[in-house]
Amino acid sequence: MTTVGASTDSRRADVPLGRDEVVAAVLKSAAHLFAERGPAATSIRDIAAHSKVNHGLIHRHFGSKDALVGAVLDHLGGRLADLLAADADGGEVAAAVDCQLRVIARASLDGYAIGELQSRFPNMAMLLDATRQRQASDLGARLAAAHTIALQLGWRMFGDFLRASTGLEGLDDRTFARSIGRTVDLILDAKGPDDS
Repeated sequence: MTTVGASTDSRRADVPLGRDEVVAAVLKSAAHLFAERGPAATSIRDIAAHSKVNHGLIHRHFGSKDALVGAVLDHLGGRLADLLAADADGGEVAAAVDCQLRVIARASLDGYAIGELQSRFPNMAMLLDATRQRQASDLGARLAAAHTIALQLGWRMFGDFLRASTGLEGLDDRTFARSIGRTVDLILDAKGPDDS
């Protein structure tokens, strides 16, 4: 009897129980799968299997797939903001940025209205606050922040093509990252349209 009980306990140990555990597991699994293949190629059943929850619970806690995509975007934005506020390890921050940008790009390419689905943008608010200190106007700060994210999204999604097409495939990652950082600094320090 001890063996059967231990087996049941070990199976239950990795199965999320209760609303909070189910929601956390679903958000983590959905973020991973959306970043890997995009929301359109990921079914609710895929997410349920990956998170070890019944697919009916996903519908109960999130409703529609659009609402789940919005919840994942909010989750990723909040997680990145928390990591940045905690001055977390650079590798952990880089992984969070990568996941968030991939989900944003894939959801957008899949036709999701991510600007409408995501309700909170805490990491963008942090970027805007930092950018306002470097810009003379609010419009200049907003444009600089948008250009910075566009640059990062472009390299994240099309980096292989961009490296190959410009002869940069041999450039080491450290030099490449420094170059992007310098370009971001130029964008953030450039005068805005009404700052001339």
